Amino acid sequence: MVSLNIALVFGTAGLPHILMRFLTVPDAKTARNSIIIATWIIGLFYLMTPIMGYGAALLVGQDAIAEQNPAGNTAAPQLAGELGGPVFLAFISAVAFATIVAVVAGLVIAASSAFAHDFYTNVIRGGEASEQEQFRAARIAAVAVSLGAMFLAIFARDFNVAFLVALAFSVAASANVPTILFTIFWRRFNTAGAIAGILTGLFSCIILIILSPNILDVFPLANPAIISMPLGFLACYLGTILTGEAAEREMAEGKQISYDEIYVRANTGITRVEEELREAAAAEEPRTT
Repeated sequence: MVSLNIALVFGTAGLPHILMRFLTVPDAKTARNSIIIATWIIGLFYLMTPIMGYGAALLVGQDAIAEQNPAGNTAAPQLAGELGGPVFLAFISAVAFATIVAVVAGLVIAASSAFAHDFYTNVIRGGEASEQEQFRAARIAAVAVSLGAMFLAIFARDFNVAFLVALAFSVAASANVPTILFTIFWRRFNTAGAIAGILTGLFSCIILIILSPNILDVFPLANPAIISMPLGFLACYLGTILTGEAAEREMAEGKQISYDEIYVRANTGITRVEEELREAAAAEEPRTT
């Protein structure tokens, strides 16, 4: 239960389609306000989940739910039909379908853009990829992610959706959160540490999921976040320490921005610090004159 809650709390902060929403707000103040609102909404959602589950078990019946879907994935629509009839059932089903499409689209966009811009351009090509090459890499990544997701979904169709969501949160908490926190709070953090943390958190989480009681029943925990997330932090630290001079070399080559600029971005929302300061100074010159 502790491992599950670690995945749900930290995984929410590391979900790609949540992180990309920060690119749609004008400044850091708006981002912080949106976080406060989202935290309350997400918290209420987590409180509603067990209420809806117990309500479905009580009003619909566990046998009726299991008869329609052994994994219990249709409990909420069945509860809607019990409470509001066919109209409410159709409404909840439409909302569920639209939500799934929106989440999948956001994940595909986030995955393809991250691969094209962050990994392919900055890691593989050393920042030298053209816009056409980035666009081609994004299209290939989008197709690969979509096909991979469909392939995994075929084998996971009999699993409970809530369980699969918890595992997705575990992957996000293990692979993304350590890198995000080190980027914001550790001056020495570099690209090697980020790659090491992401890969270690990702693969350790996936391996432990395969070894969990849900698949091979070798590893005792159903959710591995309590193990894989610390491994991600450790890999970030060791990857940075073992390549201590990499950050300075990357900044000298123009492949990595300074920690001070990241710090300003995190607290103000200014994305082009030096350029915007020069523009502001230029705008003030006529007034001074």
